[in-house]
Amino acid sequence: KSANPQWREQFDFHYFSDRKDILDIEVWRKDNKKHEELLGTCHVDITALPTKQTNCLELPLEKHPGSLLMLVAVAPCTGVSISDLCVCPLGDPNEWQQISQRYCIKNSFRDIKDIGFLQVKVLKAVDLMAADFSGKSDPFCVLELGNDMLQTHTVYKNLNPEWNKVFTFPIKDIHDVLEVTVFDEDGDKPPDFLGKVAIPLLSV
Repeated sequence: KSANPQWREQFDFHYFSDRKDILDIEVWRKDNKKHEELLGTCHVDITALPTKQTNCLELPLEKHPGSLLMLVAVAPCTGVSISDLCVCPLGDPNEWQQISQRYCIKNSFRDIKDIGFLQVKVLKAVDLMAADFSGKSDPFCVLELGNDMLQTHTVYKNLNPEWNKVFTFPIKDIHDVLEVTVFDEDGDKPPDFLGKVAIPLLSV
């Protein structure tokens, strides 16, 4: 019930130079649980923003009244990576030793915010639901931890996809839950949901 909402939410998106350069933003309104209406869209060209500083942007909504006020900062990624299984970051014994030293008990209070990191190997999925008329799916896997999100590539026309990717997340809250969701890519349409699993970090 507000025409001037304040969300004050922060989201971290991991931007890689070989990916899409445009941040797409949509504003929606809800009448009830079933009805939603698009109030407008706007776009931010990431490559045009100065790095290592916070940019205050007032973005008018396209073809609709109103605007969005946002703070956007582009900074080098730290502790986040996507790699192939054969070049797993923890596969190097020297790096493993450095990590063990960094998080040993005597260094626990050196940096309170540096809780640790989580490394996830996404190998494959088995017997997925067929989302296409052809009896196949175009699955990809999305990993979310807190407000961090990374995803695999899409394996086309396959119900038993193999991704063989390694994902590394910095941990900001030990009570976070790792959510792993499999979607079916559907061209320009929103992806279809194929399944999900939630793993509390405290259970690892």
